[in-house]
Amino acid sequence: MRIGVLTSSRADYGIYLPLLQKIKIDSFFELEIIAFGTHLSKLHGYTLTDIENDGYKTIHKISSLIDDDTQKGITISYGNTIIKFSNFWDNHSFDLVFCLGDRFEMSAAVQASIPFGIKLAHIHGGETTLGAIDNIYRHQISLASKIHFTSTELYKFRVAELIESDKNIFDVGALSISNIIEFKPINKKDFFSRFEIKDEPYCLITFHPETNAFEENKNYALEIIKALEFTSTKINLVITMPNADNMSMVYREQLYLLKERMRDKIFLIENFGKENYFSAMYYADFLLGNTSSGIIEAGSFKKYVINVGDRQKGRAQSDNIINVPFDVSSIRLAVLATLEKGVFNGKNIYFKKEVAENIIQIIKKHS
Repeated sequence: MRIGVLTSSRADYGIYLPLLQKIKIDSFFELEIIAFGTHLSKLHGYTLTDIENDGYKTIHKISSLIDDDTQKGITISYGNTIIKFSNFWDNHSFDLVFCLGDRFEMSAAVQASIPFGIKLAHIHGGETTLGAIDNIYRHQISLASKIHFTSTELYKFRVAELIESDKNIFDVGALSISNIIEFKPINKKDFFSRFEIKDEPYCLITFHPETNAFEENKNYALEIIKALEFTSTKINLVITMPNADNMSMVYREQLYLLKERMRDKIFLIENFGKENYFSAMYYADFLLGNTSSGIIEAGSFKKYVINVGDRQKGRAQSDNIINVPFDVSSIRLAVLATLEKGVFNGKNIYFKKEVAENIIQIIKKHS
Protein backbone atom coordinates (compact mmCIF):
# COMPACT_ATOMS: atom_id res chain seq x y z
CA MET A 1 0.00 0.00 0.00
CA ARG A 2 1.50 3.29 -1.11
CA ILE A 3 1.18 5.88 1.69
CA GLY A 4 1.93 9.59 1.40
CA VAL A 5 2.36 11.77 4.49
CA LEU A 6 1.89 15.53 4.21
CA THR A 7 4.06 17.39 6.72
CA SER A 8 4.35 21.18 6.67
CA SER A 9 5.98 22.04 10.00
CA ARG A 10 8.08 20.84 12.95
CA ALA A 11 4.85 20.55 14.94
CA ASP A 12 2.95 18.11 12.75
CA TYR A 13 6.08 16.06 12.02
CA GLY A 14 6.61 15.53 15.74
CA ILE A 15 3.00 14.40 16.13
CA TYR A 16 3.30 11.97 13.20
CA LEU A 17 6.50 10.32 14.49
CA PRO A 18 5.00 7.34 16.40
CA LEU A 19 3.00 6.46 13.29
CA LEU A 20 5.85 7.03 10.84
CA GLN A 21 8.21 4.85 12.83
CA LYS A 22 5.80 1.91 12.62
CA ILE A 23 4.78 2.40 8.98
CA LYS A 24 8.44 2.59 7.96
CA ILE A 25 9.18 -0.95 9.21
CA ASP A 26 5.89 -2.53 8.06
CA SER A 27 6.31 -4.34 4.72
CA PHE A 28 2.62 -3.79 3.98
CA PHE A 29 3.34 -0.11 3.32
CA GLU A 30 5.45 1.88 0.88
CA LEU A 31 6.00 5.17 2.70
CA GLU A 32 6.71 8.53 1.03
CA ILE A 33 7.14 11.79 2.94
CA ILE A 34 5.82 14.99 1.34
CA ALA A 35 7.68 17.85 3.06
CA PHE A 36 6.71 21.49 2.48
CA GLY A 37 5.84 24.67 4.39
CA THR A 38 8.26 25.80 7.09
CA HIS A 39 10.32 22.60 6.79
CA LEU A 40 12.10 24.35 3.90
CA SER A 41 12.39 27.74 5.63
CA LYS A 42 15.78 28.78 7.05
CA LEU A 43 14.02 31.36 9.24
CA HIS A 44 12.17 28.51 10.97
CA GLY A 45 15.16 26.22 11.39
CA TYR A 46 15.08 24.34 8.05
CA THR A 47 13.59 21.28 9.75
CA LEU A 48 13.76 19.28 6.52
CA THR A 49 17.15 18.20 7.91
CA ASP A 50 15.40 16.42 10.80
CA ILE A 51 13.27 14.46 8.33
CA GLU A 52 16.26 13.53 6.19
CA ASN A 53 18.17 12.35 9.26
CA ASP A 54 15.35 9.91 10.06
CA GLY A 55 16.20 7.87 6.99
CA TYR A 56 13.12 7.64 4.76
CA LYS A 57 13.56 6.14 1.31
CA THR A 58 11.49 8.81 -0.43
CA ILE A 59 11.13 12.46 0.60
CA HIS A 60 9.36 14.85 -1.77
CA LYS A 61 10.32 18.50 -1.18
CA ILE A 62 7.95 21.29 -2.17
CA SER A 63 8.92 24.91 -1.50
CA SER A 64 6.07 27.45 -1.67
CA LEU A 65 6.23 29.94 1.23
CA ILE A 66 7.39 33.53 0.92
CA ASP A 67 8.98 35.47 3.79
CA ASP A 68 5.95 37.64 4.48
CA ASP A 69 3.60 37.06 7.41
CA THR A 70 1.10 39.79 6.50
CA GLN A 71 -2.42 38.86 5.42
CA LYS A 72 -1.42 39.37 1.78
CA GLY A 73 1.79 37.38 2.24
CA ILE A 74 -0.03 34.42 3.80
CA THR A 75 -2.53 34.52 0.93
CA ILE A 76 0.27 34.48 -1.64
CA SER A 77 1.92 31.54 0.13
CA TYR A 78 -1.44 29.74 0.19
CA GLY A 79 -1.85 30.27 -3.55
CA ASN A 80 1.75 29.21 -4.27
CA THR A 81 1.17 26.01 -2.30
CA ILE A 82 -1.94 25.17 -4.29
CA ILE A 83 -0.09 25.74 -7.58
CA LYS A 84 2.89 23.64 -6.53
CA PHE A 85 0.64 20.82 -5.36
CA SER A 86 -1.44 20.90 -8.54
CA ASN A 87 1.73 19.77 -10.31
CA PHE A 88 2.62 17.30 -7.58
CA TRP A 89 -0.76 15.55 -7.50
CA ASP A 90 -0.78 15.44 -11.29
CA ASN A 91 2.44 13.43 -11.26
CA HIS A 92 2.09 11.23 -8.14
CA SER A 93 -0.54 8.75 -7.02
CA PHE A 94 -1.11 7.17 -3.60
CA ASP A 95 -3.48 4.66 -2.07
CA LEU A 96 -3.83 6.95 0.92
CA VAL A 97 -2.39 10.29 2.05
CA PHE A 98 -2.23 11.37 5.68
CA CYS A 99 -2.85 15.01 6.57
CA LEU A 100 -2.82 16.48 10.04
CA GLY A 101 -4.16 19.41 11.96
CA ASP A 102 -5.01 22.88 10.80
CA ARG A 103 -2.11 24.81 9.25
CA PHE A 104 -2.88 27.03 6.25
CA GLU A 105 -0.18 25.26 4.21
CA MET A 106 -1.80 21.90 4.97
CA SER A 107 -5.17 23.25 3.92
CA ALA A 108 -3.72 24.50 0.61
CA ALA A 109 -2.12 21.12 -0.18
CA VAL A 110 -5.40 19.37 0.62
CA GLN A 111 -7.52 21.77 -1.43
CA ALA A 112 -5.28 21.17 -4.43
CA SER A 113 -5.86 17.42 -4.09
CA ILE A 114 -9.66 17.56 -4.40
CA PRO A 115 -9.92 17.58 -8.23
CA PHE A 116 -7.50 14.64 -8.33
CA GLY A 117 -9.66 12.51 -6.02
CA ILE A 118 -6.83 11.88 -3.55
CA LYS A 119 -7.96 9.66 -0.65
CA LEU A 120 -7.06 11.52 2.54
CA ALA A 121 -6.88 10.45 6.19
CA HIS A 122 -7.14 13.42 8.57
CA ILE A 123 -5.65 13.35 12.07
CA HIS A 124 -6.87 15.80 14.77
CA GLY A 125 -10.10 16.86 13.07
CA GLY A 126 -13.16 18.18 14.89
CA GLU A 127 -11.22 20.40 17.29
CA THR A 128 -11.97 24.05 18.00
CA THR A 129 -9.60 27.01 18.32
CA LEU A 130 -11.68 30.16 18.46
CA GLY A 131 -8.70 32.49 18.56
CA ALA A 132 -7.22 31.29 15.28
CA ILE A 133 -8.41 31.04 11.68
CA ASP A 134 -7.02 27.50 11.84
CA ASN A 135 -10.60 26.49 12.69
CA ILE A 136 -11.55 27.18 9.08
CA TYR A 137 -8.53 25.36 7.66
CA ARG A 138 -9.12 22.33 9.91
CA HIS A 139 -12.74 21.97 8.85
CA GLN A 140 -11.80 22.37 5.17
CA ILE A 141 -9.34 19.49 5.58
CA SER A 142 -11.97 17.33 7.30
CA LEU A 143 -14.50 17.95 4.54
CA ALA A 144 -11.97 16.81 1.93
CA SER A 145 -10.95 13.65 3.84
CA LYS A 146 -12.35 10.12 3.66
CA ILE A 147 -10.99 8.72 6.95
CA HIS A 148 -10.79 10.60 10.25
CA PHE A 149 -8.75 9.94 13.39
CA THR A 150 -9.87 12.15 16.28
CA SER A 151 -8.24 12.72 19.66
CA THR A 152 -11.40 12.54 21.81
CA GLU A 153 -14.95 11.17 21.58
CA LEU A 154 -16.31 14.73 21.52
CA TYR A 155 -14.27 15.54 18.41
CA LYS A 156 -15.51 12.37 16.74
CA PHE A 157 -19.07 13.66 17.11
CA ARG A 158 -18.06 17.09 15.78
CA VAL A 159 -16.50 15.57 12.66
CA ALA A 160 -19.68 13.54 12.12
CA GLU A 161 -21.74 16.73 12.32
CA LEU A 162 -19.38 18.52 9.94
CA ILE A 163 -19.25 15.86 7.22
CA GLU A 164 -22.89 14.80 7.83
CA SER A 165 -21.91 11.16 8.26
CA ASP A 166 -20.65 8.95 11.08
CA LYS A 167 -18.74 6.58 8.80
CA ASN A 168 -14.95 6.13 8.89
CA ILE A 169 -14.47 8.31 11.99
CA PHE A 170 -12.31 6.77 14.72
CA ASP A 171 -11.61 8.13 18.21
CA VAL A 172 -8.04 6.91 18.74
CA GLY A 173 -6.62 9.55 21.12
CA ALA A 174 -3.73 11.96 20.58
CA LEU A 175 -1.08 10.43 18.33
CA SER A 176 1.84 12.45 19.72
CA ILE A 177 1.51 10.82 23.16
CA SER A 178 0.74 7.36 21.80
CA ASN A 179 3.66 5.73 23.65
CA ILE A 180 4.26 8.36 26.31
CA ILE A 181 4.45 5.73 29.07
CA GLU A 182 7.65 4.44 27.44
CA PHE A 183 9.18 7.90 26.95
CA LYS A 184 12.58 8.53 28.49
CA PRO A 185 14.03 12.06 28.33
CA ILE A 186 17.56 12.59 27.11
CA ASN A 187 20.16 12.98 29.83
CA LYS A 188 19.54 16.24 31.68
CA LYS A 189 23.12 17.51 31.47
CA ASP A 190 23.27 16.63 27.76
CA PHE A 191 20.00 18.47 27.19
CA PHE A 192 21.16 21.69 28.84
CA SER A 193 24.54 21.51 27.13
CA ARG A 194 23.12 20.82 23.66
CA PHE A 195 20.93 23.92 23.70
CA GLU A 196 23.18 26.12 25.83
CA ILE A 197 20.57 26.44 28.55
CA LYS A 198 21.52 27.05 32.17
CA ASP A 199 21.03 24.01 34.39
CA GLU A 200 18.50 25.82 36.56
CA PRO A 201 14.69 25.68 36.98
CA TYR A 202 12.83 27.08 33.97
CA CYS A 203 9.43 27.68 32.44
CA LEU A 204 8.84 26.38 28.88
CA ILE A 205 7.15 29.00 26.70
CA THR A 206 5.57 29.10 23.25
CA PHE A 207 3.46 31.94 21.88
CA HIS A 208 1.81 32.17 18.46
CA PRO A 209 -0.26 35.07 17.07
CA GLU A 210 -4.02 35.08 17.49
CA THR A 211 -4.88 35.03 13.81
CA ASN A 212 -8.52 35.95 14.45
CA ALA A 213 -7.33 39.18 16.10
CA PHE A 214 -4.86 40.48 13.53
CA GLU A 215 -4.45 44.09 14.68
CA GLU A 216 -4.50 43.23 18.41
CA ASN A 217 -1.36 41.11 18.11
CA LYS A 218 0.92 44.14 18.49
CA ASN A 219 -0.61 44.87 21.87
CA TYR A 220 -0.66 41.20 22.82
CA ALA A 221 3.05 40.87 22.06
CA LEU A 222 3.85 43.88 24.27
CA GLU A 223 1.75 42.46 27.13
CA ILE A 224 3.53 39.12 26.80
CA ILE A 225 6.97 40.73 26.95
CA LYS A 226 6.03 42.62 30.12
CA ALA A 227 4.74 39.38 31.63
CA LEU A 228 7.88 37.48 30.59
CA GLU A 229 10.12 40.16 32.10
CA PHE A 230 8.33 39.64 35.40
CA THR A 231 8.40 35.84 35.10
CA SER A 232 12.15 35.90 34.42
CA THR A 233 12.68 37.44 37.86
CA LYS A 234 11.24 34.24 39.33
CA ILE A 235 12.51 31.53 36.98
CA ASN A 236 14.49 31.13 33.75
CA LEU A 237 12.59 31.14 30.45
CA VAL A 238 13.12 28.63 27.64
CA ILE A 239 11.18 29.97 24.66
CA THR A 240 10.41 28.12 21.42
CA MET A 241 9.88 30.50 18.52
CA PRO A 242 6.55 31.00 16.68
CA ASN A 243 5.55 29.22 13.49
CA ALA A 244 4.74 31.05 10.24
CA ASP A 245 1.42 32.79 10.92
CA ASN A 246 -0.10 36.21 10.37
CA MET A 247 1.93 38.65 12.50
CA SER A 248 4.40 36.07 13.83
CA MET A 249 7.29 38.50 13.21
CA VAL A 250 5.78 40.90 15.74
CA TYR A 251 6.30 38.27 18.44
CA ARG A 252 9.73 37.26 17.13
CA GLU A 253 11.00 40.84 17.14
CA GLN A 254 9.84 41.40 20.71
CA LEU A 255 11.42 38.14 21.86
CA TYR A 256 14.75 39.08 20.26
CA LEU A 257 14.65 42.43 22.09
CA LEU A 258 13.85 40.68 25.36
CA LYS A 259 16.80 38.35 24.85
CA GLU A 260 19.09 41.34 24.35
CA ARG A 261 17.96 42.84 27.66
CA MET A 262 18.04 39.64 29.72
CA ARG A 263 20.61 37.32 28.17
CA ASP A 264 21.22 35.28 31.31
CA LYS A 265 17.55 34.47 31.88
CA ILE A 266 16.13 34.03 28.35
CA PHE A 267 16.91 31.10 26.03
CA LEU A 268 15.42 31.22 22.52
CA ILE A 269 15.08 27.92 20.63
CA GLU A 270 14.12 27.85 16.95
CA ASN A 271 13.50 24.12 16.77
CA PHE A 272 13.85 21.42 19.42
CA GLY A 273 12.61 18.42 17.45
CA LYS A 274 10.15 16.09 19.16
CA GLU A 275 12.47 14.14 21.49
CA ASN A 276 14.16 17.31 22.69
CA TYR A 277 10.87 19.18 23.04
CA PHE A 278 9.39 16.38 25.12
CA SER A 279 12.57 16.39 27.20
CA ALA A 280 12.22 20.18 27.59
CA MET A 281 8.66 19.65 28.79
CA TYR A 282 9.77 16.87 31.13
CA TYR A 283 12.42 19.04 32.83
CA ALA A 284 10.35 22.26 32.90
CA ASP A 285 8.62 23.43 36.08
CA PHE A 286 5.53 24.51 34.11
CA LEU A 287 4.42 25.78 30.68
CA LEU A 288 3.25 29.21 29.59
CA GLY A 289 1.84 30.21 26.19
CA ASN A 290 -0.97 29.51 23.76
CA THR A 291 0.15 26.39 21.91
CA SER A 292 -1.78 23.14 21.42
CA SER A 293 1.01 21.10 23.02
CA GLY A 294 0.13 22.70 26.35
CA ILE A 295 -3.46 21.55 25.98
CA ILE A 296 -2.86 18.09 24.50
CA GLU A 297 0.50 16.85 25.73
CA ALA A 298 1.57 18.64 28.93
CA GLY A 299 -0.86 16.75 31.16
CA SER A 300 0.97 13.51 30.39
CA PHE A 301 4.16 15.13 31.73
CA LYS A 302 2.40 16.16 34.96
CA LYS A 303 2.80 19.85 34.13
CA TYR A 304 0.53 22.77 34.81
CA VAL A 305 -0.01 25.13 31.88
CA ILE A 306 -0.86 28.82 31.86
CA ASN A 307 -2.88 29.11 28.66
CA VAL A 308 -3.04 32.74 27.48
CA GLY A 309 -5.76 34.28 25.31
CA ASP A 310 -8.22 32.69 22.90
CA ARG A 311 -6.02 30.83 20.40
CA GLN A 312 -6.86 27.48 22.03
CA LYS A 313 -10.33 28.51 23.25
CA GLY A 314 -12.86 25.78 22.55
CA ARG A 315 -10.43 22.87 22.83
CA ALA A 316 -11.30 20.26 25.44
CA GLN A 317 -9.02 20.72 28.48
CA SER A 318 -7.67 18.60 31.29
CA ASP A 319 -7.51 20.00 34.83
CA ASN A 320 -3.89 21.18 34.45
CA ILE A 321 -4.88 24.19 32.34
CA ILE A 322 -5.04 27.69 33.87
CA ASN A 323 -6.72 30.11 31.45
CA VAL A 324 -5.86 33.81 31.49
CA PRO A 325 -6.33 36.74 29.07
CA PHE A 326 -3.56 38.67 27.28
CA ASP A 327 -3.13 40.88 30.32
CA VAL A 328 0.13 41.31 32.19
CA SER A 329 -1.50 41.46 35.64
CA SER A 330 -3.47 38.26 35.06
CA ILE A 331 -0.40 36.43 33.75
CA ARG A 332 1.73 37.59 36.69
CA LEU A 333 -0.84 36.30 39.20
CA ALA A 334 -1.08 32.99 37.34
CA VAL A 335 2.72 32.61 37.32
CA LEU A 336 2.94 33.19 41.09
CA ALA A 337 0.13 30.69 41.73
CA THR A 338 1.60 28.07 39.39
CA LEU A 339 5.05 28.30 40.99
CA GLU A 340 3.38 27.12 44.20
CA LYS A 341 1.42 24.25 42.65
CA GLY A 342 4.21 21.78 41.90
CA VAL A 343 3.28 18.59 40.04
CA PHE A 344 -0.06 17.97 38.30
CA ASN A 345 -1.45 14.59 39.37
CA GLY A 346 -4.63 14.47 37.31
CA LYS A 347 -5.65 12.70 34.10
CA ASN A 348 -4.86 13.73 30.53
CA ILE A 349 -8.13 13.39 28.61
CA TYR A 350 -6.24 13.05 25.30
CA PHE A 351 -4.28 9.94 26.26
CA LYS A 352 -5.07 6.51 24.88
CA LYS A 353 -2.69 3.59 24.52
CA GLU A 354 -1.26 2.36 21.21
CA VAL A 355 -2.70 5.11 19.01
CA ALA A 356 -0.27 4.47 16.14
CA GLU A 357 -0.89 0.73 16.22
CA ASN A 358 -4.66 1.27 16.14
CA ILE A 359 -4.43 3.67 13.19
CA ILE A 360 -2.39 1.13 11.24
CA GLN A 361 -4.87 -1.67 11.92
CA ILE A 362 -7.77 0.55 10.81
CA ILE A 363 -5.95 1.54 7.61
CA LYS A 364 -5.18 -2.09 6.76
CA LYS A 365 -8.82 -3.04 7.36
CA HIS A 366 -10.08 -0.28 5.05
CA SER A 367 -7.47 -0.70 2.29
